[in-house]
Amino acid sequence: MEEYGKILVFVMPIFLTLIIIEKIYGRYKGEDTVPNMDSVSSISSGMVNSVKDVLGLSITLVSYEWFETKFAIMHLEANVWAYIIGFIVIDFYGYWSHRLSHQINFLWNKHAIHHSSEEFNLACALRQTVSSFVNLFTFLLIPAALLGVPPRVIAIILPIHLFLQFWYHTKHIKKMGFLEHILVTPSHHRVHHAINPIYMDKNHSQIFIFWDKLFGTFQEELDSVPPVFGITRPAQTWNPFRINFQHLWLLITDAWRAEKWKDKLTIWFKPTGWRPENFEEKYPVNKITDVYAFEKYGTQHSNKLMYWSLFQAMFTLLLITYMYNSIVIIGLPNVFVYGAFIFLSVYSYTELMDTRKISLLWETIRLFVGIAIIAYFGDWFGMNTLFPFASYIIIGYLVLSLLVTFYFVNTNFDGKKSIVATS
Repeated sequence: MEEYGKILVFVMPIFLTLIIIEKIYGRYKGEDTVPNMDSVSSISSGMVNSVKDVLGLSITLVSYEWFETKFAIMHLEANVWAYIIGFIVIDFYGYWSHRLSHQINFLWNKHAIHHSSEEFNLACALRQTVSSFVNLFTFLLIPAALLGVPPRVIAIILPIHLFLQFWYHTKHIKKMGFLEHILVTPSHHRVHHAINPIYMDKNHSQIFIFWDKLFGTFQEELDSVPPVFGITRPAQTWNPFRINFQHLWLLITDAWRAEKWKDKLTIWFKPTGWRPENFEEKYPVNKITDVYAFEKYGTQHSNKLMYWSLFQAMFTLLLITYMYNSIVIIGLPNVFVYGAFIFLSVYSYTELMDTRKISLLWETIRLFVGIAIIAYFGDWFGMNTLFPFASYIIIGYLVLSLLVTFYFVNTNFDGKKSIVATS
């Protein structure tokens, strides 16, 4: 918990800096691929996912360490070869867990968030799941366990492998010559995120592209077919929690409505998007049929709301940074209270981004929760030792947030009185 939090404190500013550089470069080139509202949603998704991971809010049914202890036919030292073997096996594991997430109905729910952005930029790489609480694919690491790759080597490689998938989420890097035959490049991954029929469910590899070529899922990016991004059942929200559970809710309601018991039981394991017979007519859902003729979500919003959303994301990021730096000071179980407050914060301000008036209720709840935390602990989780007036700053921020939300709900939203903002 503490170690991973420290890693994220180091990595988060790097990711944020690269996102800003991509934004500036895009504006300079006249091709801004980083709309602010979309990026706030993506960064917010990354924040809640990282909090979930730091708090360990997921279960591995069978651990790698158990596999390695029971089945290793040899035992490697933590040397260069162990890291190379571990990295290749983790990439194999990543390919198949990724591919299955695209192909099986109930697994798509945890991955849909990553594809939900209708843009393609570095920020969308941060759209990671908060709805996955059980790790089902540890068995794919058995090859490394058989060779006796030490568990601590796997533990080191896993976050590195994840972070290395950040850079190729961009439209600004075109094809990269001979590297296209070895690594997953931005061109390969643009294909993966596209909803054009020819590109769907292709290029599942995460670092080495040869897995797709080996298993028949490779597709080159074609100059004649510009990629269009998103998901075919568009999310229509900036709220990462709503996006994370939309597909699951559809599966639950379809299973409940299904007349045949066979459909109720098998819908979870059918190919992604499968619904019982005639359900598209009886219970239609919004679906993109022409990828070149649909309106992206949230392209019209007020500049005021956009800037306020940016402020909310940045302030929440500061709160998270303090949490990761101070896990030992905060201690257990208080760190889970802190995490719950972060979840509430992100849910509240992204509801406001969606111009939902219920955001006023969520902000009111957040204010009272914040006051209750400070009253109970005496300050904001020990922050007063670093900043003498930290508790007053937190309460002031929460009061301001409630007042601004009240302003938006009672002025900007009525009659859609919003100024069109293009960035």
